[in-house]
Amino acid sequence: MDTFDEMRLGNQIRPPYNAYASWFERQDAERLRIKSEDAEKVFRRTGITFAVYGDPEAAERLIPFDIVPRILSGKEWRLLVQGIEQRVRALNAFLYDIYHRQEILKAGRIPTDLIARNKAFVPEMIGVRPPGGVYTHIIGVDIVRTGEDEFYVLEDNARTPSGVSYMLENRETMMQLFPELFQKIKVLPVENYPQLLRDSLAAARPDGCKGSPTLAVLTPGSFNSAYFEHAFLADQMGVELVEGQDLRVVDGRVAMRTTQGYKTIDVLYRRLDDDYLDPLTFKPDSILGVPGIMDVFRAGNVAIANAPGTSIADDKAIYSYMPEIVEFYTGRKAILRNVPTWRCAEPESLSYVLDNLEELVVKEVHGSGGYGMLVGPAATKEEREAFATKLKAFPSNYIAQPTLALSTCPVLTEKGLAPRHVDLRPFVLVSDQIKIVPGGLTRVALKEGSLVVNSSQGGGTKDTWVLDD
Repeated sequence: MDTFDEMRLGNQIRPPYNAYASWFERQDAERLRIKSEDAEKVFRRTGITFAVYGDPEAAERLIPFDIVPRILSGKEWRLLVQGIEQRVRALNAFLYDIYHRQEILKAGRIPTDLIARNKAFVPEMIGVRPPGGVYTHIIGVDIVRTGEDEFYVLEDNARTPSGVSYMLENRETMMQLFPELFQKIKVLPVENYPQLLRDSLAAARPDGCKGSPTLAVLTPGSFNSAYFEHAFLADQMGVELVEGQDLRVVDGRVAMRTTQGYKTIDVLYRRLDDDYLDPLTFKPDSILGVPGIMDVFRAGNVAIANAPGTSIADDKAIYSYMPEIVEFYTGRKAILRNVPTWRCAEPESLSYVLDNLEELVVKEVHGSGGYGMLVGPAATKEEREAFATKLKAFPSNYIAQPTLALSTCPVLTEKGLAPRHVDLRPFVLVSDQIKIVPGGLTRVALKEGSLVVNSSQGGGTKDTWVLDD
């Protein structure tokens, strides 16, 4: 496949990389190697790790960090911002609609069964309006690029998107290692994200909250794969990090245990899934959530970010209807395109997918982290045959997409710069306004030729620079 190289166009350096390329040519290879080792030491010393479920040999891993930044021009970023804002507004409108009047279903733009039989749909949210009408307070939109002006949304992360701590630590590490670069090149800042997050959460406080709201981050605990990020964000925002056992319902409000008794919480940034949030409403055997918190939420006495029921927006079958969703709620065509998607629940689509597995990427509709998917071109004949059996047994559990020629960015190797495939996860904050920090988390497939960028599958990260131009 022809691949768009974000640094080079033929033999020419693309404009966003001009200043960096000029600097790089003057660098000693040994110095860069040492700097790369220094970066790993910083991450190890800081404790920036993630857990790998089912891998007792490596329960805690460092995400490999590449010291060559991914660089976007201001013009490229402004195009992305327009498309992301449009998409986020449509997602919130869609969530409000399906839990209220369901106009999009009545209009026949989305099959009713896709909602009614979706395990991510939360009937307990029907008729419930979150504070401010906001369902998705924090969203991570995964974007891939295939050409100069060709950007696609790969998926929407509207449940509990992770990775923002790596975006922040990547930038801080780069500024420590190469301060001269930031003096030479004007890069828009991302360091204010924790304050923006705090402000955005505070703006989502319940209507009855008087004065400054009390915020807290709810974590499943230290065994969660993203626990570092939960603790990091709580610390950066200056709020409490709590577990379910620290909380209880007191006089119709959610309160956390302190040395001075129980203190009311107004806004809870939760980092656990719906099923574990309230054992009185969802999984009765959950010890991670707070008994009765859904009653408090429905009464409008606590804001939960993101709101229960938002995970249906992560569903990859719902994703396939996003062009219709965007147009239905905004009245305009989507600025950012979807990747063409076959819904395996549809017999004709299933037949096509089974006949073309060697060319397609097949994903579980509720999957994440690169698990449960088949990358057809990279799979063996035996792997494709085994996956075909699962497809036939549970077709509604899968969607399929073409194998895109993801753009490449340079990474530092022993032989110098080499292209590797990347994606981008910008982080969006929604309250009374939409805020997007300039950049995001660039994930990179470090293995030559690989298209899988997920950290759980061996991918790494880069600092993402948006130029001030």
